[in-house]
Amino acid sequence: MKKTYFITGGCGFIGSNFVHYLMEQELVERVVNLDKLTYAGNPANLKQYDNDRRYHFIHGDICDKKIVEQIFDQYKPDYLVNFAAESHVDRSIGKPEDFIQTDIFGAFTLLEAARKHGLERFIQISTDEVYGSIVSGSFRETDPLMPRNPYSASKAGADRLAYSYYATYKVPVIITRASNNYGPYQYPEKLIPLFVTNAMEDKPLPLYGDGKNVRDWLYVEDHCRAIQFVIEKGAVGEVYNIGGGNELMNVEITRTILEHLGKPESLIRYVDDRLGHDRRYSLNCEKLNKLGWRPVHVFEQAIKDTIDWYREHEDWWRPLKTGEYLEYYKTHYKTLS
Repeated sequence: MKKTYFITGGCGFIGSNFVHYLMEQELVERVVNLDKLTYAGNPANLKQYDNDRRYHFIHGDICDKKIVEQIFDQYKPDYLVNFAAESHVDRSIGKPEDFIQTDIFGAFTLLEAARKHGLERFIQISTDEVYGSIVSGSFRETDPLMPRNPYSASKAGADRLAYSYYATYKVPVIITRASNNYGPYQYPEKLIPLFVTNAMEDKPLPLYGDGKNVRDWLYVEDHCRAIQFVIEKGAVGEVYNIGGGNELMNVEITRTILEHLGKPESLIRYVDDRLGHDRRYSLNCEKLNKLGWRPVHVFEQAIKDTIDWYREHEDWWRPLKTGEYLEYYKTHYKTLS
């Protein structure tokens, strides 16, 4: 039977990639995308579906109870996938209230609507950052959450709030905690698209601290496949780690980008480290692997494909690196001037 998906934050990076993924599936009846269109929400990510009867875009805020209720009443979704969130750590340090409002209160509004109207699955998109940093080994789903910045704390709050709605009200919640994503349509404030586009413009690449912070990198299409997998195979009330199995230091990622673009390492600029900068993230994904999911993209090729995408889509990213973003960049990376 064909299903209707209610996607929040579907004009953002991972959300828009998931919409693209769904629109290629025959068993998808309808995709309803609610997005506030903040700076990182770009309707151009999904422009190709403007005239597709299966795709419905609604401009609005997940904190707006009236809009959320209207979507449930009109479209009667089977699944809700909550991507909507303020997600940049640097911004959370400067203005944490936006993160508390969107990430926690927004999740509350959606959960309340789901409790009232019913769903087959409510997927809360969390993050590996809720665990905090780990020196050795890898975090399991049962490990304590120790977020170390306002962004990860707000995501941890939404994560546990979603679980409470399963435990208390039996809302069919599943929580996913994924590692760092990379791929097309990522707003150029995050490490990979920022460094790719800066290198293309022969501008400095601002690398925090000593550049040896470690992240596990997951290609966004693999993440999309994993979300659909847990919708179909996952158990309600459970948490699933989703990792790419590619732990690399930020300086290694930076050098890969420069090498592929044929740019010199002299573009690297080491800047003052971020406040509360977590040293290493690492996920144990045995729980999801045992159900049958594994990433299919090889990092060495997928990172090249990602770099090439930004190289071939200057018309997408160049307008974003002006105006509000440019002012933020100049202020945040003032050590470069």
